[in-house]
Amino acid sequence: MFGKRGSPKTTAQPTGAGLGGVSPAAAPAPTQSQHAEVVVQEDVQAFKTEEQLPSSRGGAAPSKRNDDYYEVKASIFNALVEAIDLSQLARLGPDDAREEIRDVVNDIIALKNVMMSISEQEELLDDICNDVLGYGPLEPLLARDDIADIMVNGADTVYIETSGKVEKTGIQFRDNKQLMNICQRIVSQVGRRVDESSPICDARLPDGSRVNVIGPPLSLDGPALTIRKFKKDKLTLDQLVRFGSISEEGARILEIIGRVRCNVIISGGTGSGKTTLLNCLTRYIDSTERIITCEDSAELQLQQPHVVRLETRPPNLEGEGQITMTDLVKNCLRMRPERIIVGEVRGSEVFDLLQAMNTGHDGSMGTIHSNSPRECLKRMESMIAMGGFSLPSRTVREIIAGSVDVIVQAARLRDGSRRITHITEVVGMEGDVITTQDIFVYDIQGEDANGRLLGRHRSTGIGRPLFWERARYFGEERRLAEALDAADQGEAMHA
Repeated sequence: MFGKRGSPKTTAQPTGAGLGGVSPAAAPAPTQSQHAEVVVQEDVQAFKTEEQLPSSRGGAAPSKRNDDYYEVKASIFNALVEAIDLSQLARLGPDDAREEIRDVVNDIIALKNVMMSISEQEELLDDICNDVLGYGPLEPLLARDDIADIMVNGADTVYIETSGKVEKTGIQFRDNKQLMNICQRIVSQVGRRVDESSPICDARLPDGSRVNVIGPPLSLDGPALTIRKFKKDKLTLDQLVRFGSISEEGARILEIIGRVRCNVIISGGTGSGKTTLLNCLTRYIDSTERIITCEDSAELQLQQPHVVRLETRPPNLEGEGQITMTDLVKNCLRMRPERIIVGEVRGSEVFDLLQAMNTGHDGSMGTIHSNSPRECLKRMESMIAMGGFSLPSRTVREIIAGSVDVIVQAARLRDGSRRITHITEVVGMEGDVITTQDIFVYDIQGEDANGRLLGRHRSTGIGRPLFWERARYFGEERRLAEALDAADQGEAMHA
């Protein structure tokens, strides 16, 4: 058998032994050669879930997982560590490694003469494989594509968000130490660390899902792990139309905005779908353009062939070597970009992004946390002030008005649905005030018997937006006129 270091030490059990038939004393003691696997060994403990397992006597009366189950699992895992070389296992692909572990575990179960039903054995195999190769109790949640967020509040509490609603799961970790080990495994994959000296960390999963960890001593009830999952199948504007997030005419206008190189800021609150919408808009960037993305944790997944992805870096143990978003945006100006995409604008980098938008890098995009298009403009102004730029307010507003063409506002409504509530054009300056005009808005009209909000997207009647000449330059004025006319006709029919 691959990677075998020796036969597992086993103790024969009576034929009638149940799920708890293996005594903890029967488990082989770890050897000195296994100290390198100590983190894995700490991780591979049980799911303490509220799930029901079929009884080994026909399955008529399900029984909760109990201490016997976890003792058996610990015993089998200790034997697995004796039987297989984890360093060689790491060289295999995920599927081959999982099959190798399953083969060894099946042999161990047979040698230990543990009486288990087929369903119990399959669950035990999945548990051990998830702990060794994946993220332990999180694996079933990560495999589900209907989950938007996973929120772990210490070892005993795990919440998920599905369909815009937050609910508690029965999944638990063995203890906070196992949870912290899994957090360290996640962040170490992207070259970051989380421990008592550096208890806050932003990271990502291989699929781009966003991860935040905050551990003790800052988190009093154990490590808090938050994962913002992204769907395996990336959403498109057409899908957003089917979900009701935007009308068909509004989607066509957004598509044209992406094609004709308008400078776009996507504004919205937490969980409103800003990154998803940014991914949708970038699909309409021409494949010949050179795009540079700047992110704290790389989440964007652009489909164009000429993309350079940049990611910030936290300081090292000595507090040195930090690369901020401002550093990335400044550097990418020297990389001959045609479009600059900033995953999330949070601080003084907004000034460099606005400068780029105003100096030949048309079509640049970014996201900002704010609750309305007007507030988005104020936030940009305040972020420039917090960055230490001693510029007059009017000058800052002129820079903003001359750089940003369109603000797209996304919102997560109280029923959990996500809607694009405004497509707003930045017109210019009147005195000391930045002027804007809404092209599309979403009106809430009520709610149904199930508490779902009812509303409609409507045109504001703007027949020729300010970016009309830009659309004509790119040959999109006909499609823009058709989309605006269709929106006006739809509004008239509704009235």
